[in-house]
Amino acid sequence: MTTLCIVQARMKSMRLPGKVMKPLGDTTIIGFLLRRLSRSIEINKIILATSTEDEDKPLADHVEGLGYTVFRGSEQDVLGRYHDAATLHHASTIVRITGDCPLIDPELVDRVISDFAVGGADYVSNVAPPTFPDGMDVEVFSMDALAAAQLHANAAEDREHVTPYIRRNEDLVHRNVVAHEDHSALRLTLDDERDYLVIRDVANYFHPESNFSLAHIIGYIEGVYSNNADLDNTASRNQGLNMGSGQKLWQRARKVIPAGNMLLSKRPEMFLPKKWPAYFSRTQGCTVWDLDNKPYTDMALMGVGTNLLGYNHPEVDDAVRDVINSGNMSSLNAPEEVILAEKLIDMHDFADMCRFCRTGGEANAVAIRIARAATGREVVAFCGYHGWHDWYLAANLTSGDQLNSHLLPGLEPNGVPESLRNSVRPFKYNRIDQLETLIKNYDLAAIKMEVIRNKEPKDNFLNKVRQLASDNGIVLIFDECTTGFRETFGGIHKKYGVEPDIAVFGKALGNGYAVTSVLGRADVMDAANTSFISSTFWTERIGSAAALKVLEVMEREKSWETVTEIGLRLRRKWLELANHHGLSISVSGVPAIGGFAFNSADELKYKTLISQEMLEKGFLAGTSVYTSLAHDDETINRYFDALDGIFGMIKSCEDGNNIDNMLKFPVCHTGFKRLN
Repeated sequence: MTTLCIVQARMKSMRLPGKVMKPLGDTTIIGFLLRRLSRSIEINKIILATSTEDEDKPLADHVEGLGYTVFRGSEQDVLGRYHDAATLHHASTIVRITGDCPLIDPELVDRVISDFAVGGADYVSNVAPPTFPDGMDVEVFSMDALAAAQLHANAAEDREHVTPYIRRNEDLVHRNVVAHEDHSALRLTLDDERDYLVIRDVANYFHPESNFSLAHIIGYIEGVYSNNADLDNTASRNQGLNMGSGQKLWQRARKVIPAGNMLLSKRPEMFLPKKWPAYFSRTQGCTVWDLDNKPYTDMALMGVGTNLLGYNHPEVDDAVRDVINSGNMSSLNAPEEVILAEKLIDMHDFADMCRFCRTGGEANAVAIRIARAATGREVVAFCGYHGWHDWYLAANLTSGDQLNSHLLPGLEPNGVPESLRNSVRPFKYNRIDQLETLIKNYDLAAIKMEVIRNKEPKDNFLNKVRQLASDNGIVLIFDECTTGFRETFGGIHKKYGVEPDIAVFGKALGNGYAVTSVLGRADVMDAANTSFISSTFWTERIGSAAALKVLEVMEREKSWETVTEIGLRLRRKWLELANHHGLSISVSGVPAIGGFAFNSADELKYKTLISQEMLEKGFLAGTSVYTSLAHDDETINRYFDALDGIFGMIKSCEDGNNIDNMLKFPVCHTGFKRLN
C-alpha cells in the first residue's frame, strides 16, 4: 500500500506567472512546500506533477535538483497527468496538494490521510465544506476513484481540476475533516502578489527549517495582520476552480493596464462580468478559441465589426504574408497605398483624394482637422459616435451630458483642454431643426455624422443636411467606419443618394488588419497640405495590402448583399422567437449590425442571462450581432436552437420568476447609446 503525494504545479499561472519559483525563505515557493510535506509521517513518496511544456522545464529541473521525483504530462489534461503518475508509482492512495499551498501543515495532511485510512470512504478532504484556511487544502482519494474519473470524466473542467468528477460521483463515499474552529475566511493561498507578500512575511518570521504549525500561523496572522489591508483580498475561495484562463489574465491586466484593455466594447463586463473568456488564442471563420482552447461560435462582435469576411480569411491572410515576406516598413513608401487610394476614389463619385490612418478615432480626428483648415472655422456640429479624441469629448465640457445619447452617460472630459469648450455641439438624428439652430448660432466648420445607425432618415433628412452644408459653406463629413461596406460596396450614403464632402472608412476595410481611410473632394482635401498631419505607422504596408485584397473579395462575393440578408434573417427570427414565447422586443440597427432589446425593466438582466447561458452552450452572444460571410445556415440554426430555451427562461421571469435567481454572475454594464 503506497500513499503517494502528488504536488500539482506549473510556471504558467495567469494571475502570478512563475509563482512557484518565487523566493521564499532560503529556497523557493515549491521548495518550501516540498520541505513542509517531507515532515509528513503518513506519506510514503512525494512527486511533482508538471507539464511537458518547455516553460515548465526550469521548474522540473529545480525540483529534481532538490532531490524529488518529477512526472511530466499533459498541460491541459491534469487528471490524465495524475492518473499516469499514480499508475507509474503503483499508488493505492493519492494525496493531492497544489502549488498554491506553500504553508501547508504536515500535521493537517497526516490527519486527513489518517481519516482516509480508517476506511469506508473513497474520498476525504478538508474543503467540502471548508473550515480550514484557504491554502490548507488537502484531498485524499483511492486509486480506484482516480481510475474511474480518468475513464468517465469528459468535461474540460474535470480534466483540468482533477477531483470535481470524484466529488460529484454519488457512487463514491465522501467524508470531510472539520477544524476545531472555523478559519475558512483566512486566506493563505497563493494567487496574486498580495498573497505572496503575506506568505513571505510568515515564512520570514518562522525560520524555514522550523516545524511551525497551522496554529502558529493563525496566531501570527491574527496578531500582526489584524485589520491590515494586505489581507483585504476579495478573491473568493478556490476562485480559480471556476475561472477560465481568460478571466485570470483579465485580473492581471486590470493591475497593469488602465481599465484593463484598449477598447470598451471588449471588456468582459460588457457581456458577463467574472466569466466572459476575455482573451483568445486563435480564430477561424466565426469561431474563437479561448486561452483554454475552448471554441466559441461568435454571434456577437466579430472583431467589433472588423471581420466582415470572417476570421482568418485565407486570401487576405495570404496577401498579408506576402507583404511580411517582402518587408512591411522601409525608408520608402508602400506602393499599395496609391493603388488603394485610386480604388476607393473610383468607388465614390464625390471623392478626388484620400489619406490613410490605422484607427477610426484618428481618421475622424484627421477629417475634423482638414475641415477646420479648409473653412478657417472651428465649431463642429455632430450626431453619433466618432471616437475618443479631444475634439469630440470636448462636447462634455459644456454641460457634462452632451454625449449621453451619443456615446455613454457620465463621461468626464478630464484631460481635455478647457479652451475647447463650445467647440463641438450635438444635434439629434432626424431633427433638422436642431441643426438649423446650430447653424444660426455658430459659424460651423463641419457637420459630422453617422449616415444611419438605429433609425432610418425621415422627411428627406439627409438631403436637407446636405443642402444646409452646401448653402452655408460647411464641410459635411460622414463617419462610415461602422456602416461602410455593409449594405453597399463602399459607403452606405450611396444607398440614400447623398454625397458628403469627406467620408471616413474603417473596420471592415481591412478584415481585421488596421487600416482606415479619409476620402474627400479635392478642394477640401487640399487643406491637408496646410496643416501638419503625419504619422510613422500610417505608412506601414500590411493595412493597404490587406484592404486591396478585401475589396477584391468583397466585389467578387458581393459580400454586402450576403451580410445584409443574414442580418434580415436574424431580425425575422428574433421577432418570431419573441412572438412564440409571448415576449415583447424591439429590433434596431442596420441589418448587418442589428440587435434586439426586451421591452422590460429587466432588459439588462435578460441580456446578461443570454450571455451567461449562450456561453455555456458554446456561443459568444449578447443582444446584437455583427454579421459576416462566415455565418452560414448551420451556424444560424444552431444559434436559434440555443436561444430558444433562453427566451423561455426570460418568459418565465416576465411571468413572475425571479431573474436574480437565474443569474450566476453580476449584471453586465450598459453599452453605447446614440442619438441616431
